Amino acid sequence: MRLDARLDQVLLHRALPAVLAELLADLGNMAVALPVLLAAAVYAGWRGRAAGLPRWWLPPLAAAVAMAAVPALVGPLQALLARPAPPGPLAGATGFYPSGHAATAAVAYGAAALLLLPYAAAPLSRRLLLTMALVLALANGPGLVVRGYHWPVDVLGSWALSAALLLLVYGLLYGAVTRRRPPPPGPPPHAGRVRGCRDR
Repeated sequence: MRLDARLDQVLLHRALPAVLAELLADLGNMAVALPVLLAAAVYAGWRGRAAGLPRWWLPPLAAAVAMAAVPALVGPLQALLARPAPPGPLAGATGFYPSGHAATAAVAYGAAALLLLPYAAAPLSRRLLLTMALVLALANGPGLVVRGYHWPVDVLGSWALSAALLLLVYGLLYGAVTRRRPPPPGPPPHAGRVRGCRDR
């Protein structure tokens, strides 16, 4: 806790402007992050179905399950650990580890990037997509800390949880996009042979 408090003070002493910090903290709101993930899921499903992928529905479903797992996992952990809030607007309350907002931002933007990645044509656009997702997810953490909504370790714990969920999404996504529709069956190996004749 002492190290956590020191890191918290470092961030507060180098505080962002209040308006910017609040904007970054809001990146983890469901009302902000969920529409981004929904748009990516709809696009990935449409492109996968148009390409004839046998399991085109699996990547959007995996992303939705990962997003649903955030409150399902974070809520019980917060209630079980009952960690107090840092000094600030929520002082005196408990249930702040891990951060629900940090996990929401990381899973929503990370899963959206993974869904869109197979349809980004150029390597530069793929790098840009991953960079944007990483920036949005990581920028949310300092906003939460500077505004006094979470301790730094609350955010770090959420990032670790989110990484596990995103690995699951990546595994299912990779399996779906690499399983192309099987080719139509060809003629039997000996269909062209005439009975009684030998190959020369």
